Amino acid sequence: MSSPNISFDNIPSSTRKPGQYFEFNTKLAVRTLPANAQKVLIVAPMLASGSLAALTATSVFSGDEAAVYFGYGSVAHLMVVAAINTYAYLDLTVIGVSDAVAGTAAAGTLTITGPASSQGVVSLWVGNTRVDVAVSAADTATAIAAAMKTAIDNQPELPVTAAVAAGVLTLTAKNKGAAGNGIRLRAKTTATGTTTVVDAMAGGDIDPDIAPALANVVAAGHNIIISPFATQATLTTLRTHLDFVSGPMEQRGAIGVAGWPGTLAAGTTLASQLNGGRITLGWHNGSVMLPAEIAAAYGARIASEEDPARPLNTLTMALDVTDLASRPGRTEQESALHNGLVPFEVGAGETVQIVRAITTYTRNASGVDDVSLLDLTTIRTLDYVRKACRERIALRFPRSKLSIRTPPLVKSELYDVLLKLEELEIIENVEANKDKLIVERDSQDSNRLNARIPADVVNGLHVFAGVIDLYL
Repeated sequence: MSSPNISFDNIPSSTRKPGQYFEFNTKLAVRTLPANAQKVLIVAPMLASGSLAALTATSVFSGDEAAVYFGYGSVAHLMVVAAINTYAYLDLTVIGVSDAVAGTAAAGTLTITGPASSQGVVSLWVGNTRVDVAVSAADTATAIAAAMKTAIDNQPELPVTAAVAAGVLTLTAKNKGAAGNGIRLRAKTTATGTTTVVDAMAGGDIDPDIAPALANVVAAGHNIIISPFATQATLTTLRTHLDFVSGPMEQRGAIGVAGWPGTLAAGTTLASQLNGGRITLGWHNGSVMLPAEIAAAYGARIASEEDPARPLNTLTMALDVTDLASRPGRTEQESALHNGLVPFEVGAGETVQIVRAITTYTRNASGVDDVSLLDLTTIRTLDYVRKACRERIALRFPRSKLSIRTPPLVKSELYDVLLKLEELEIIENVEANKDKLIVERDSQDSNRLNARIPADVVNGLHVFAGVIDLYL
């Protein structure tokens, strides 16, 4: 220390050789807030045909890349396509997991009768993808089924393989596990004399454990982690991971995303089982797409909004437009929003939109209703406030002494951060809460400084109500 107010990092006080010595101090250079680019991680089953080894995290920029890395028609491939179709500029990482050794693949059938008495088309939908076969008069059921198998073989991006016997086409999920039971099959024919009967996919069992994949990316700092499965076991594993990496010691705040195409009752039951402030469950009732695809599209749309406090209402996703009977009405949407489930709706232009992004957290540890972490924006905002404060202190005080002069300096920097956050409408009422900003030395550790930082987060404008007075 050469003087009371000036210290040097590289010029020693003991220097006696005459000269003019200058060093550069960059600790004061940054006075802005940190960026909030969203890093997305997809955890998903892959196929043995993929070029990457399981549990290898890699950046992915297209569906074609995902197909090569994880196998054509794998769940990982489908999720990447759904995510990128929703938001093409994702900072996306994918880590593949192998099917469970004891897993079984789901299977379904398409039974075709004939012969055809007129020309027409036999169509099969696998999820949201349609496969068409042209039919000529007198074509037998066996010939039509064989042609359908060829058509399926020519679309390797499908999540199923096909085998044919007489007029029966057997479809088997490429990935093993219960998730394959969710592959939706539909069929129709316009050729007179032919019929189509579909037996739904069933028999899939034992999804792979995602815990090893999550363990491999603990230190990676992803902001959004997308789950391939909407089950209590998988999402509980994800919740545990999120609580760890987002905790005060690791400080890599992240949220988990899952998709739900089933009933409102089953979806709210799943949400209540999770009750996590970092888990959001998107509900697309009656969707023909897999929960994994719904989750990928929803997670990609969340990532597109870097402002953590800005609501996601009305943002669109690359999902299937469900039939009118499946679309939730107002009462169902309200029930979902009161029970930890994020409803999607079909908006103008036949687009699928987020109604309001909430978390699955509805009750505290005592079972009392708690809205503190209702909106997804709240936890995202808190994560960003923590990041801004942490980075400012790390920049300003990397090798600081702790003296009586230090707490006021730290408090000043934190106050500056809060003011800048207020300018961006991330938090508010900074001046009113100024007295609540406390920086003090620890009573037990002489090398520690403690702080209490008020963060009145900016809420979203979700509801407007007015009274119209009639005057005659």
